[in-house]
Amino acid sequence: MVRIPKKTLERQLFRSGFGAVVGVDEVGMACLAGSVTVCAVRFIPAFYAHANRRLARLRDSKALSSHQRERYAEELMASPYLVYRIASCTPATIDRMNIYQASRHAMRRAIRAITAGNIRTMVLVDGNKPVEGIGHEQMPIVKGDQHVFAIAAASIIAKVHRDRMMTRAAVRYPGYGFERHKGYPTALHFERLGILGPSDLHRRSFRGIA
Repeated sequence: MVRIPKKTLERQLFRSGFGAVVGVDEVGMACLAGSVTVCAVRFIPAFYAHANRRLARLRDSKALSSHQRERYAEELMASPYLVYRIASCTPATIDRMNIYQASRHAMRRAIRAITAGNIRTMVLVDGNKPVEGIGHEQMPIVKGDQHVFAIAAASIIAKVHRDRMMTRAAVRYPGYGFERHKGYPTALHFERLGILGPSDLHRRSFRGIA
C-alpha cells in the first residue's frame, strides 16, 4: 500500500509560531555516476490554507512514475506560496569528501540559500540526523519522504532535476545509457562500464568502478 504523506506536522508547526517550514531531501546517494543532488523547499502558511487538489496524491518520488514526478514538480514550482533551491556535489567532490559528507554539504548550501534569519523556521530533514551548521531549528525524520508532505515535495523536485541532468549527460557521454538508468547501479550500467570504462562523471571511490 502506497503511503500518502500528511501535512499535519507542518500545520502544527505553523500554529505553534513558525513562520516558515523547509523540507529537505537528497537523491543520487547510491549512484555510480553523477552528482548527489539536494532540494530544499520553503513553504509559508498560505500554502497549507489552500486545497492544492492537483497535489492531493503527491508522495515519495520513488513511488511515482517519471511522468507523475514531472507533473508534480511543475505544479510545485509554479506555486506562489513556496520557493525552492537546488544544490549538488560533483563526483570529484564526492570522491574527496565521501558521499555522506558531500550530501550534507549540499544540504547546508540549499538550506542556507532558502532561509531568512529573521523568520522563525523549522527545517524538516529526511533521515535520522540533523544537518550541522544551518542556524535554524530542525527535525530529522526517518523515512520523512513517506510521511511528511514538505519532505516528499523536496524529494520530487530533487529527483526531477537530477534526472534531467543525467539525460543531458547522456549526450556528452554516449554509450553509458545515462538517459535510462540515471547513473544507478543497474545491469545495463555495469555492462556499459565493462565495455567503455569509467567516464569523468563516474565516482571513482565507489565499489564497482574500475
